[in-house]
Amino acid sequence: MTDNHAADQPALSEEQIEFLNSLFDYAREGKVLALSSAIDQGIPVNLTNHNGDTFLILAAYREQPAVVDALIERDADVNAMNNRGQSALTSSIFMQNEQISTALLNAGADPDLGSQSARATITAMGLKKMGEFLAAYENHPATDSPEENQ
Repeated sequence: MTDNHAADQPALSEEQIEFLNSLFDYAREGKVLALSSAIDQGIPVNLTNHNGDTFLILAAYREQPAVVDALIERDADVNAMNNRGQSALTSSIFMQNEQISTALLNAGADPDLGSQSARATITAMGLKKMGEFLAAYENHPATDSPEENQ
């Protein structure tokens, strides 16, 4: 486990590192209850690993919609970037997962944020279907927000 402020942090034991790594595995593997419980008990929802990946970025990349939803409910930063300038939305767009992309967009994810933004990924990878998805979303956002229906 490394951090941009490593000099300010006490060194972690092997057990602590192993525990924290297991939390990132929970995000990747869809273990929503285990990860949610750890966050509810004080683990930061926006904790990053050595690549700068948050739980949300990993869950989006590994296509774990229940984990994504649980993290959004816990106020995960939907615009957090990893060390390569990728967000959770970049990951879900790359994986061509409309369900997760919609959840992230509804939570305020910016498709133009980062050096490898979701929109740039669509263009670079030739993801025509996801380009159409994003255009349709931007023309008619799919929200469940009651305020917008009033």
